[in-house]
Amino acid sequence: MSKEMEFTIFCVENYKHYKNLTGKQTVELFNRYGVFDYLREFYVLHTTGHQYINHDIDIYLNARNATITA
Repeated sequence: MSKEMEFTIFCVENYKHYKNLTGKQTVELFNRYGVFDYLREFYVLHTTGHQYINHDIDIYLNARNATITA
């Protein structure tokens, strides 16, 4: 498994717990709003902590008026 894939999985798992979502909800959210592409483009985020990454994903989603559905 590539380091980029490991980072993506790390982000999904952390964001899932951060927002109390299921894995399916998180993956659907990331797919719908292009978060996976964002994480690939800004792989440098892997050098930061999980709280920073979660906050950065929140900023990215808020800029796209994302809604999280339960």
